[in-house]
Amino acid sequence: MSGEVVSPGEGEVFDIELEEELLEANRRLAEENRRMLDDLGVKAIDVMGSIGSGKTSLIERLIELHDRRERVAVLCGDLTTTIDMERIKRHGVKVLQINTGKECHLDANLVGKALRRLELKGVETLFIENVGNLICPAEFPLGAHKRVVVVSITEGEYTPLKHPYIFMDADIAVINKIDLAQAMGINPDKVAENVRKVAPDVDVIKTSCKTGEGVRDVAEALGIR
Repeated sequence: MSGEVVSPGEGEVFDIELEEELLEANRRLAEENRRMLDDLGVKAIDVMGSIGSGKTSLIERLIELHDRRERVAVLCGDLTTTIDMERIKRHGVKVLQINTGKECHLDANLVGKALRRLELKGVETLFIENVGNLICPAEFPLGAHKRVVVVSITEGEYTPLKHPYIFMDADIAVINKIDLAQAMGINPDKVAENVRKVAPDVDVIKTSCKTGEGVRDVAEALGIR
């Protein structure tokens, strides 16, 4: 037989109780992180998306638009490397690397530890670059005030339909690399349409971090000066 879909039935997801406990514990820690950030007057932005979608490039562009870079800090999430942190360091902002080992997402516990190590006095804007993944980060809020998901034109027009939950949990969806749309044969408007099918209320912004197109619109949507 072909053309059928196999899904777990009720009670067939064996780790459901463990998962519920884990997510609840993460939620509580995320609330603690938010209180800490609010007390310090720091606005945190969780930047999610696949590897290569342009998360780091978007953060770099947003840093360049910030009036006072000494008031910006960045947490870079990755499995093992410090590649993105080294890129961010060139912009003269406070930056700390979080390596998760085998975990495919940041969690509120790791972010809380990083917040306590990073000097946040005087910081207004904190970017949290999540691990490159379109699935797991959606389930693990970090305590950020805004969540941004970056999807690249090179990922195809059906990505929002195949990975809907991360778009549902985002405040802003950035469709990046629109400068490659013609070469890839992908219509950015179609990607935007598919985002709105799964997340009608999300703010969709088309960008090219290579040329800078649309990045100021992202900054305005996030309230970055």
